[in-house]
Amino acid sequence: MSLSISTLSILIILFFVTSAIGVVTGSNSLVTVPIMFQFGIEPKVAVATNMFGLTFMSIGATIPFFKQKVFDRKTLTPLVILTLIGSALGAVLVGLITNQSIKLIVSISMIAVALFTLYRRNAGLEKVENVSSNATLFVFALTFLLGIYGGLFRGGYVTMLTAVYVAFFGMTFTEAVANTKLINVFSSLIASAVFAWQGLIDYKIGLILAVTMFIGAYIGAHTVTKLNDLWLKRIFLTTVLILAIKTIYDFAK
Repeated sequence: MSLSISTLSILIILFFVTSAIGVVTGSNSLVTVPIMFQFGIEPKVAVATNMFGLTFMSIGATIPFFKQKVFDRKTLTPLVILTLIGSALGAVLVGLITNQSIKLIVSISMIAVALFTLYRRNAGLEKVENVSSNATLFVFALTFLLGIYGGLFRGGYVTMLTAVYVAFFGMTFTEAVANTKLINVFSSLIASAVFAWQGLIDYKIGLILAVTMFIGAYIGAHTVTKLNDLWLKRIFLTTVLILAIKTIYDFAK
């Protein structure tokens, strides 16, 4: 599909801004995918092409965090494996779940994240060293289930994953943001591979957006590394509340 220069310019600006801001907040796809729909891009192609761009965005967002030493290989390995399996399954299921069902899932999830974050006032500000085995298993299960959702649609995926790691895995917001970005590299990559196999990615649009998202995310992540956990929590919670209201409104329409 070919887009006009003006339409492509709008998409570039939009994807750059959402990629820079989305380093902390996630949920880029709740904005970018519907916009692609409005510009006449076929829904499955929009989801697939957006996913392709998100792979590069995740790489750009991860790079600045390597200097922070917030990655734990022992913890990340099972999370990445579960994410790969879940996201591949989710990508295969694209088209089988209605848009209305997706809106309902996102609405409920965003409200739950907002309420839980408000309830756990100190969550994400200090690292919890000793996490119970039950909590660990619960996080593994949620990582797999969210991986399916992430491969299926994406909107709100990283936001919910960040909340899970803060609430149940004892991570600080800096650790959660960094780790979800690295996990998202694998999630987006495997889903993109499935979409590529299905022939759904528009590479003419995708490559331009991929470069845009990489640069936007890198700049955003570089800024985030200079913020403390309290500010990250404020930004995260504000965004979640706004998205919760937006998704409820979209579902009610």
